[in-house]
Amino acid sequence: MTSVVDVDLLKAGNRRALAKAITLVESKLDAHREQAQAVLESVLPETGNSIRIGITGVPGVGKSTFIEAFGLHLIAQGKRVAVLAVDPSSPIAGGSILGDKTRMEELSRREEAFIRPSPSEGALGGVAQKTRETMLLCEAAGYDVILVETVGVGQSEFQVAGMVDFFMVLMLPGGGDELQGIKKGIMELADALVINKADGESESLATMTQRQYTSAMNLLRHTTFWTPRVLTCSALNNVRIDSVWGMVVDYYLQSEKEGAFSHKRAQQNRDWMHQLIREMQLLKLTRNDAVRKLLPELERQVQERKITAYAAARQVMSHL
Repeated sequence: MTSVVDVDLLKAGNRRALAKAITLVESKLDAHREQAQAVLESVLPETGNSIRIGITGVPGVGKSTFIEAFGLHLIAQGKRVAVLAVDPSSPIAGGSILGDKTRMEELSRREEAFIRPSPSEGALGGVAQKTRETMLLCEAAGYDVILVETVGVGQSEFQVAGMVDFFMVLMLPGGGDELQGIKKGIMELADALVINKADGESESLATMTQRQYTSAMNLLRHTTFWTPRVLTCSALNNVRIDSVWGMVVDYYLQSEKEGAFSHKRAQQNRDWMHQLIREMQLLKLTRNDAVRKLLPELERQVQERKITAYAAARQVMSHL
């Protein structure tokens, strides 16, 4: 892999330069990591000018169709759109946006759109780190709206919510009381629930579901300036997609007025720094020869209840 990235071309919005920079960010080689950090630092002043939207949803909710319809609507509004995926799942389990790229045929052909699948291997934290850095590169390349799709379940939603400005959960009509297995924690993260497939026979069911979800959302505590909204749309028929974008714009304007937008971004950056410190500490420990020799013996002693887990952890940490 050639690792020289033309930063000026990247800032000018050149897709090839952007793709090369992302490949550099995704590389596991230490030399490439250093080069990637140098590129990121040089483009940092050009970042932060986009709206970052996280999108999640239950399987079968029509995420690809929604993202394509939403992306095309944004392009029609004069926006440039980047679509990124956080996929901690294995390629065997499926659900990767790699397949979705072929399904988002029209969007992927547009010059104003950039679709990038996430690397599917590796720990969630690693994928999330690459997604955060990829977002910065996309912003430097002049993309106005960044859509971050999470295709994993559970922890990936929390990771994505921690790196975006607006977090949207797509739902199916007729979820009822059990809220379709969407955990309460994820409901608390949501700035909006969007009931997709509100078309044909499902339209009245979607309206009923909208009422149920609105009641459920009102019971949860949220930020002071924004009450999460529940909308219905049909991505397939391109109905009310404009309302979804209108809602995001409302959120942006309200959060700017309250000073909450920049505060949230700053807090996310700080939290991210602390997460990286923890990960780097762990990496340093796992690469420590003394720890590697000590660990099997400590594990045995803990399993045999000869020492407490706390005492074993203290011994490991003394090598940091």
